Amino acid sequence: MVNALWQVVAAYVFALAGGTISTSLRLEHKPLCALISFAAGTLLGVTLFAIVPESLNYSSTWPVIAAAATGYFLFFLLSKYVHHVCPACAASHFDADATRHFSDIATALIVALAIHSTTDGLALGIQQDAPSTDATKWSLFSALCIHKVPEGLALGSLLIGAGLRRSTALGWVAAVEATTLIGGIIGYYFLTGISTFWLSLIMAHVGGGFFYLATHAVLGEMLKHGKKLVLTSFFIGVALIAALNIGLRMLG
Repeated sequence: MVNALWQVVAAYVFALAGGTISTSLRLEHKPLCALISFAAGTLLGVTLFAIVPESLNYSSTWPVIAAAATGYFLFFLLSKYVHHVCPACAASHFDADATRHFSDIATALIVALAIHSTTDGLALGIQQDAPSTDATKWSLFSALCIHKVPEGLALGSLLIGAGLRRSTALGWVAAVEATTLIGGIIGYYFLTGISTFWLSLIMAHVGGGFFYLATHAVLGEMLKHGKKLVLTSFFIGVALIAALNIGLRMLG
C-alpha cells in the first residue's frame, strides 16, 4: 500500500512542479515541445514494452485489443466533443485565441483533464494487485512522472496566458491534478481483489489511452515545429522506457 501511495503522490508532485515552473517563468515553446515529445515517447514505450505484454500474459489477444480500443476511443471522444484531454499533448492548440476565450472552455478543459488524470492515478493504484513485473511497474511510474511535468507546464502556461494571477493559476493546477490522487485511491481501495484477467484488461484500457495521448502529442507538435526535434525527442523517450524494461528484467 505504501509503495502505491507514494508513487501516486510523486506523480502529483511532478505535475505541480511543472505548474510551478510555468507560472513562475516564461518558457519558450521549443524546449516545451521537446519535453512534450519526449514524454509522449515514454507513454508509447510503456504501452508497447510493458502494458501490452503484461496484459497478454493474463488475457487473450482480442480482449486486450478491445480493451485498448475503449481507452483510445474514450480519449478520442473526449477530445472531439468535450476538450483536448491533455494540455501537454495539445499544447500547440493553446494559441492566443484559446487563452482569450479561456472562460468559455474552462469547464470542458477541467472535465477532460480530470478524467485523464484520474486514469493516470488509477494505473498506479492498481499496480499493487496487478500481475505486473517490477520492470512494468517502474517503467509505468517513470513514464507517468515524466509525462506529468509537461502536463503541468502546459496547463500552467494556459492559465497564465488567460490572465489568471500566478497564485490562482498554480491553485487551479493543484486542484485539477489532484484527480490523480483520486484515481490512485479508487485503484487501490476499490479495484483490489478482482481477477488478474480483469486487471489486465483495465491496464490494456489505460494503455489504449496512453497510445492516443502519445500519437496526438507527436502529430500536434509536428504541425508547428520541425520534424527532427519532435521525432528525435519522441524516440529517445521510447528508447528510455525500452531500455528500462530490458535492464530491470535482466536484473530480475
